[in-house]
Formats: sequence, C-alpha cells, structure tokens
Amino acid sequence: MANLTVLIIRHAEKPGPTWPGDGTASDRSEDPESLVIRGWQRSGAWAALFGGKFGGRDYPCPAAIYAANPDPGGDANPDVSKRPFETATPLAAKVTNAPPVATFGLGQEQALVTKITEVEGVVLVCWEHKAIARTIVPLLLGGQKIPDVPKKWDGARFDVVFRFDRDAAGAPWAFRQLCPCLLSGDSADPMPLGE
Repeated sequence: MANLTVLIIRHAEKPGPTWPGDGTASDRSEDPESLVIRGWQRSGAWAALFGGKFGGRDYPCPAAIYAANPDPGGDANPDVSKRPFETATPLAAKVTNAPPVATFGLGQEQALVTKITEVEGVVLVCWEHKAIARTIVPLLLGGQKIPDVPKKWDGARFDVVFRFDRDAAGAPWAFRQLCPCLLSGDSADPMPLGE
C-alpha cells in the first residue's frame, strides 16, 4: 500500500452548558441526540475547509469519510448519538455525493481502524471524543509512541483535527494536531497532552 493520511475530528457542538439550546435534527425537529445550531454551522465549516480546497496541504480533501453509525439496530448502545454522522454529512455530500460511511458504530473501533488502514490516500473519521482518544488513536498507532499525541480529548473542544500520516503500510506514523479556527471562539492552542 502507498501513503495514508487519517484525519480525525470530533462531532460538532451538542446540547449542554457551553452551547445552550436544543439539539435539532436535519428536519428541524427537536432531538437531544442531534447537534445544536452552532454544531450545524461547524459541520458546514468542516465541509468548506476539507471539501472546498481552502485548507491547502494541511487539510486535504478526503476520498473516504467515516462516521459512527447513528442507528445501531437491535443491540442499541445507550451512548450512540446522531452527532458524528450529522457532522460528517455535509462534507460527505460535497466530496463523495453520498452519506458518510457508517458501517461501524461506537464500540466497533477495532473494525473501523482495520478498515481505514487497509486503504491509501486520505480518510476522514468523525467520532465521539472519548472513544477517539481512548480507543481509535491507540489502535491506529499500534504501540508506536508519539509523545505529542494527547491522551485525552478535551470535552470542551470541537475545533481540533488529529492528523496522522504514513508513507507506506507498516511505516511509522507522523502526527500533527491542527486548530483551523473556523468559528468565532475557536482556539488556536492545541489541546494539552492530558493523562
């Protein structure tokens, strides 16, 4: 396999003390598992950044976009939300003219990482922040130690991109934490390493 870039973003803003207001589904109905209005704005900003060629080399256009499955079916996970899928939908529509790939859900991170590391090019993953830091990143690195990768995703941050690059299958990963400052109030400061 040739080179691979994996871009990882957290779902956009949700109902809570920082961003008041109800979650709103794409059909405008109230839904506590959906994004708030600012989250929908961020999902559009991600689409413009990654899909509009505004991001330059730091933010390449992905060929494949994965988001956590919003409908796990019979074995429903109480932690499942629609937010990762909603966040990635405008970008997927712009880039692939299809919805995000939602083959995997929360708890299926091993299968997700196995799938995305089998491809080449640029892949974007939109997921729940705790699972990104706790599961996806360690699985992706496969034991490789990169000292500047945060061990925890700051729960107040919706504005960060984790970028992993490798030259070939089995090659070591390079990592960058990117802060594009897309919306007012976004921070240019990287997240701390955490524990």
